[in-house]
Amino acid sequence: MRPARHTTGHPDVLAVLLAGGRGSRLAPLTDGRSKPATPFGGVYRLIDFQLSNLAHSGIRDVWVVEQFRPFTLNQHLAGGRPWDLDGTRHGLRILPPVEGGARDGFAEGNAHALYQQAPLIRDSGAGIVVVLSADHLCTFDLRDAIDTHRDSGAELTIVTTEVAEDPSRYSVVQTEAGRITGFDYKPATPRGNLVATEIFVYSVGPLVEALERLAGREREDDGEADAAGAELGDYGESLVPSFVERGTAVEHRLEGYWRDVGTVDSFYRAHMELLEGQGVELARPDWPVLTNSPLLPPAHVRSSAAVAASLLSPGCDVRGTVEHSVLGPNVVVEAGAVVSRSVLLGDNIVSAGARLESVVADVGARFDAGARVGRTKPGPGNITVVVPS
Repeated sequence: MRPARHTTGHPDVLAVLLAGGRGSRLAPLTDGRSKPATPFGGVYRLIDFQLSNLAHSGIRDVWVVEQFRPFTLNQHLAGGRPWDLDGTRHGLRILPPVEGGARDGFAEGNAHALYQQAPLIRDSGAGIVVVLSADHLCTFDLRDAIDTHRDSGAELTIVTTEVAEDPSRYSVVQTEAGRITGFDYKPATPRGNLVATEIFVYSVGPLVEALERLAGREREDDGEADAAGAELGDYGESLVPSFVERGTAVEHRLEGYWRDVGTVDSFYRAHMELLEGQGVELARPDWPVLTNSPLLPPAHVRSSAAVAASLLSPGCDVRGTVEHSVLGPNVVVEAGAVVSRSVLLGDNIVSAGARLESVVADVGARFDAGARVGRTKPGPGNITVVVPS
């Protein structure tokens, strides 16, 4: 990987960061916030990882497409300042849903969201647009994928990776000598374990042309001119397959860690991987994860505490036992309490004698004295999630 903070930048590259989905698969953690604003790894938010990749890759024009509950996300973004994306002519721009024309309103999927922004993308002056999802974990130099795109002459470059889990909830791709020859969107019977990471590099002209053409075809089919582009849905339904069918899509392989944390199980597993040294990299001096951190005092581990294999955020006050867990800011663990293999997102109080096993606790959730919450070694779909009452 190249050194961080490459200074030349990419004046002809625009990044569109899709941060608008409801994130229902991560509920109840996303009931009151957008998924990209969900805390992760103690002091971070999910969106920090892709924003940091963009900043370190020298991409200075970043548009964030929002929709569901954007208030907390906007507070965190702070105009792009934590990522040095607060420039006057270049930097972070927020694209909220609007009303006014047939193209406007709430998006019905990420391809529809791109269609809504197609005129702005076309008029941006960029030759390449990088489209990313804001809820995936990876450390990735986007310049490498951009180089692959330029060198291959492709209209679309898909960043791919191999997964060890069931690939059926992803887009599964087939390749031949670097070309994408097959693309199956969330297939019931996957053909292999090579999947799209939802990092796409498009040539702007072909992308805008494809969006307009596909949306026009759909309007002819259903006659609903007041819902322009809605039937485009997600990128895997018609947009990406249209490039694959034309033979103009190539892959760029991501060899390092990547995880989609769109479900409670994957969210919990990603935290356990952090603790086991197998997760996303947090401590690389040349590629730090940048965030908008609150000003808090250091974590305080009292003499009565026992802490092992855990991450403690600023503001924590620990008097009890914490093992193999991640504690967000301002978590209090009282004497005699035990927190084991759990993820506490912040401002939690674990009262004396309480015991937590494999729990994900949302910000502000509290546990009464003597409470027993969670279970040892829960199976898929059985992680205990606690939200404030």
